[in-house]
Formats: sequence, structure tokens, C-alpha cells
Amino acid sequence: MSKTSKNSDQRFSSQWGFLLSALGIAIGTGNVWRFPRIVAQSASEQGGGAFVIVWILFLFLWSIPLIIGEYALGINSRKGVIGSVIATAGKKFAWMGSFMTFVTTAITFFYSVIVGWCLFYFCHSIFNDLPTSTEMAMSTWNTYQSGGWPLVSHAVVMLLGGLAIWKGVKGIERINKFLIPVLLLIIFIALVRSLTLKGSMEGIRYLFTVDWRQFKDPNLWVAALTQNAWDTGAGWGMFITYGAYMQMRFGIVKNALFTGMGNNIISLVSGIMIFGTCFAIMGLDLGSSKVEILDVMKNSGPASTGLTFIWIPQLFEKILFGKILTIFFFLGLTLAGFTSLMSQLELTVRTFIDGGMRRPTAILLLIVVSYLFGIPSAMNLDILANQDFVWGLALLLSGGFFAFVVIRFKASRVRSEILDRNPKDIKPGKLWDLIITYFIPIASILLLSWWLINDGMTEEWYNPFATSSLMTSILQWGISILVLILINKWIVRKTGDNNS
Repeated sequence: MSKTSKNSDQRFSSQWGFLLSALGIAIGTGNVWRFPRIVAQSASEQGGGAFVIVWILFLFLWSIPLIIGEYALGINSRKGVIGSVIATAGKKFAWMGSFMTFVTTAITFFYSVIVGWCLFYFCHSIFNDLPTSTEMAMSTWNTYQSGGWPLVSHAVVMLLGGLAIWKGVKGIERINKFLIPVLLLIIFIALVRSLTLKGSMEGIRYLFTVDWRQFKDPNLWVAALTQNAWDTGAGWGMFITYGAYMQMRFGIVKNALFTGMGNNIISLVSGIMIFGTCFAIMGLDLGSSKVEILDVMKNSGPASTGLTFIWIPQLFEKILFGKILTIFFFLGLTLAGFTSLMSQLELTVRTFIDGGMRRPTAILLLIVVSYLFGIPSAMNLDILANQDFVWGLALLLSGGFFAFVVIRFKASRVRSEILDRNPKDIKPGKLWDLIITYFIPIASILLLSWWLINDGMTEEWYNPFATSSLMTSILQWGISILVLILINKWIVRKTGDNNS
């Protein structure tokens, strides 16, 4: 048996190890860094409860059904994303699996840069005093950004990610068994501390207050859906990859439910922690109004970095044991980002392995390519913000493409032949068929169309170089899809006909 074969035949050794690794996919900077700022950006002056409701709705109507389907295809084909799509939908749709893979890889390019920021601030908070003013906090940020340090931290994170997945799922499982419990403990400690702050309940009350008028806003629905996809990793293809290493006895539906719901709980805990802390300290100690607090949470700093990297150290400086809490906060943020990064890297590596490449070669190639393509985001925050916008929104396409793949195979067939195979697992029933077959593709098309009509046609919609224009999305998606369609037959030869 070749080394390639051995790598392909690996399995998670225990249900606990698999579950923690699956949580590693879901729990990342999307929970702690992205979720609170997206809530703040999407909320009205009355509250963020409307966003939270729609976000939870999409957990059950989008993310969990997709995760179930991804696990099913992975465990059935024992291949990565492209191989699973070929085995399920046919060779002529290999480009769809390739696009899903590319979206995740494109996110990896700038995601590693963000994890590098977290790593830098973790180290910086250990050896330096916390900032006592915005000027001091901005000085730290600007010195870091202008000194070439993002390129260094980006390189360190990519190298650590490559080492973490070097041994395959056995290494991933072992690392997640340690990292995820530590991460959950840190988040719990930060939550408890934030709840003890005087005035924190005002922020928590705002987070869950519903402004019913917001449900008419398409931006709210698009933001909530893309954030839930960001949160859970649904539609990225990462659960297909882990499904290929999964044992059927673990239970597909049980793990999908636990992964999705566990992820959303962590996001809500992070939101409570951030909103509670900001309202408590900025409201009471700094005398800021609710509007001023929200402005900081929405807009502070380039690429929305202000809340996490500029304000959080200032806020924690004002409370007892603030330095220790800051160290733990950035350690938790680094661990969260790193566990998700491992799964993103493994998705692409598995694709290379399916194409006949040896694991060490695949890892080295991916690390070099990811580092090089991440350099623009590391050097320019506007580019990073653009990539976050374009490929975050592309998760709508990825989810729709995956639903199409399942429809080609027939959702009822996936359920009867794969999901119902384990008698001890939860049965998804025909409701899952209906959601995958009808709701997800229709929602994908309608939400993109609704967003296009109401918000996509901005003043600079035609500018492909604008940070968040319609044209920048269409251009980058279009080039990617066109190239992948043109090389579809080559992809099939490299992946579809290769026994993994």
C-alpha cells in the first residue's frame, strides 16, 4: 500500500476526538472576532435581537442540514470535496466541488493573517502593559502593521498549521483534544468576568432586544446567513473532508446537531461577553452613549479591527485582573483561529492527496501558496476587507452548489442509503430532504437577488476595485468559476479517476 493510500485510509480513533475536531472547524475567530461586530453592524439603535433571531433560524434551515449532507457525502465516498462531488453528482460537475474548495482556500489566505494578529497580541499582552488610551492602542496597532510584522506572524501561523496536520487526522485529533477544552475554559472565564461588571446587563439587554422593523431589510438576512455559514463552517466543504475520516458509528446527524448548536452557543457567549464588557466600561467609566458605543463596535479601526485589537485591551485595562484576562482573551482567540485553520488546510491537502500527491508534498505546496497569496492581505487592510466580503458572500454560492450536488444524487437516496444506516443515530426524516432540495437553493438565489436589488446597486457597484462592491464579487467569482469550468476535464482526470 502506498503512503498516499495510507493517508487516505486514516480514521478518527474516537468519537470524542472526532467531536472536538469537528468543533474545531466550527469554533474560530468567526465566533469571537467576527460575530459581535457583524451583530453591531446589522443591529439598529433599538437592539440586535432581530439579527440573532434570523441567525438562529438559519442554523436549522441552512447550516445543520448542510453539515449533515457534507458528513454523509464524505463518509460515503471517503474522498475530499471534489472527489465526493464527482462520485455524487457526476464528472461534469467537478468544477462545483472545485469552487467550494477554492472558496475555503481563498478564505484561508487572509484568515491566516488574522490568526497572526491574534498571536502577536497574545505575545504582546504578556510582555507589555495594557494601553491606557486610544492613542497608545493605535500606536501598538500601527507599529505592528507598518513594521512588516504581519508578514512574520502570517508565516509563523502557516508553518504551525502545516506542522499540525503533518501526520493527518491522528495529529489533528490529538491537538484538538487539548486545544478545544482549553479554549472553552478561557471563553467561560471571560464570560463570568464580563457578567460581574456593573452595567454589563445593559449591553446584554441590547444584544437581545428585537427591532421588528429590521426584518424587512435584506442586508439583515444576508448578513445573518453568511455569518452563520462563517460560524459553523457549513458549505465550506470541511465537513466533507472530516466525514471522509469519520466512522459511521459516531452518528452523522447527532454530530451535526452538536457541532452546529455548540458553535452557536459559543458565538452567543462571545457576543454576551463583548457587548457586556463594552457597555459596562465605555458606558460607565468613559461616559459614552449607546450610539457612541455602537459606533466603536461597528466602525472602529480599519477592516473592523478596532473592537478586538484596539478597544478590548483598553477596556480590560480598566478592570481588576485585566492584564491576565487580556492574555487569556488573545490566547483563546489564537486557539480558536488555529483550530479552524487546521481544518481549512486539511480540506485542500486532502484534495491534493485525492489527486495523487503525497501528504508532505501537498502540505508544503499549500503552505507556500497560501503564504504568497496571503501577502496582499497582510500588507493592506483594504485588500483583506475586500477578501472577507467577497468570499464570505461566496458561501451563499457554495451552499447552493452543495445543495445542487445532493439534489443530483437525490436527497431521499442520501437519507435512506447513508443517514439511516446507523440505527443508533437520529433520523433526519423527510424534512431534511425538503430543506436541501427546495429551501437552500431557493434561499441562496432569492437572498443574493434581494441583496443585489436593494443594496448591491450602490454608487460604486460597477467598480471592481471597491472594497465591497457588486462588481468586485462578480469579477472574482466569475473568473474563478470560468477557469474551473474550462479545466473541468483535467480536474476529473486528476481527482475522479484516482483511487484514494
